[in-house]
Amino acid sequence: MSFPSDFMWGGATAANQFEGGYNEGGRGPSIADMQTNGAVDKPRIITRVPDENLYYPNHQASDFYHRYKEDIALMKEMGFKTFRMSISWSRIFPTGEEEKPNEEGLKFYDDVFDELNRAGIEPLVTLSHYENPWYLTEKYNGWADRRLVNLFLKFAEVCFTRYRDKVKYWLTFNEINAGMYPFGQYNGLGIFNEGSTDTWNLKDIPQLRFQGLHHQFVASALAVKKGHEINPDFKIGCMVALTANYAYSANPLDQVANQLSWQYCNYYCGDVHVRGEYPGFAKRIWKENGVNLVMEEGDAEILKEGTVDFFAFSYYMSSCISTDETLKKTAGNLFGGVKNPYLKANDWGWQIDPKGLRYTLNELYGRYNIPLMVVENGLGAYDTLENGTVHDDYRIAYLREHIKCMEEALEDGVDLMGYTPWGCIDLVSAGTGEMKKRYGFVYVDFDDFGKGSGDRYRKDSFYWYQKVIRSNGEDL
Repeated sequence: MSFPSDFMWGGATAANQFEGGYNEGGRGPSIADMQTNGAVDKPRIITRVPDENLYYPNHQASDFYHRYKEDIALMKEMGFKTFRMSISWSRIFPTGEEEKPNEEGLKFYDDVFDELNRAGIEPLVTLSHYENPWYLTEKYNGWADRRLVNLFLKFAEVCFTRYRDKVKYWLTFNEINAGMYPFGQYNGLGIFNEGSTDTWNLKDIPQLRFQGLHHQFVASALAVKKGHEINPDFKIGCMVALTANYAYSANPLDQVANQLSWQYCNYYCGDVHVRGEYPGFAKRIWKENGVNLVMEEGDAEILKEGTVDFFAFSYYMSSCISTDETLKKTAGNLFGGVKNPYLKANDWGWQIDPKGLRYTLNELYGRYNIPLMVVENGLGAYDTLENGTVHDDYRIAYLREHIKCMEEALEDGVDLMGYTPWGCIDLVSAGTGEMKKRYGFVYVDFDDFGKGSGDRYRKDSFYWYQKVIRSNGEDL
């Protein structure tokens, strides 16, 4: 079975990691702007005010703000059908509390969408991609405060109204299940508690995380409902970080632990978005985490009325789940697990598992029975620029096998809308702030400290992906 003729081939980025121009055009600071660069052994640090002795990679990022026409031309050359991007909330409402939006910020995205339209590329827009206005963290401690619900809804309504004829496909929150983990406490929820300023090791308060996540669920549902009122043709989806977890052994303890991991990692958030209600196992999760979730009157109806049109997710790797604490651990996107002896890993320890993508697609479609979209996937690697290009056969091999497994899932009967590999043009890492962890088809000449020309160079994978799109996935 070949890919559908209307399959949405493209690529994905996020404003905070790609856009730059952090203090231009009336934009206010976001939570991403307060994070320094880091490395595998040196996590990103959060500062309440900028420190001139530190480097903040999101300030410049890949400089899409100034080079969007050049970048969209490269996407057109590759043949993109869609481009997943995000809108910086603080570019539209610098503090999040203004009565009127920032016209200069709105105009910037008008220009971007117009350029995409001229290139024949459909935008897929994430409203909140790890980027809340910093002011809302300082004043309210982010999504821990329910008042962010209406502030977000105002932002969403402005975007839906302004771009109702330019954008059809929307996502509300990026990797919303990040809020299930300490990493997402700040990056996803904008909650900054006293304690270490290390992004990965902030003082964790599960009560605030789960309550903040509930506020995001309510905000997402209200936005979905409002978006459909503004334009009934809108297709509005959720976005969850997916990891295919396997039981390490046939030990029943491992089997049960793996089932619980799917519930916690993958289904808790998906069920609320798609089914419009918390799953039965949520109460046990709250109890075991010491959480007393506060739901206001009417919240249940809001969640039920604001279910999504499609389910989008990121997929990079798989992991094994075991109750044996002596086994070697592995790294991962948001969460790790036990090392799988049958798999290889990338330079950052993320295990490469194309077959797990087919498995995941079937699991999700069997549970939710709505269209799916893989909106992040790719190989982070150390690329070397040589004579104006990068010979990244390793990336081509990774993507080729994942595309083959998507085709298998289509033959299994999965309704798959599209595929947008992550960081299609090199960008800053969300986890570490590095530039050297590269995913793109296009090399961006900036290093980890923003030094370089910023010039773009086509990698070997650029021409390979161009061929894949032109053949609609037949020529791999």
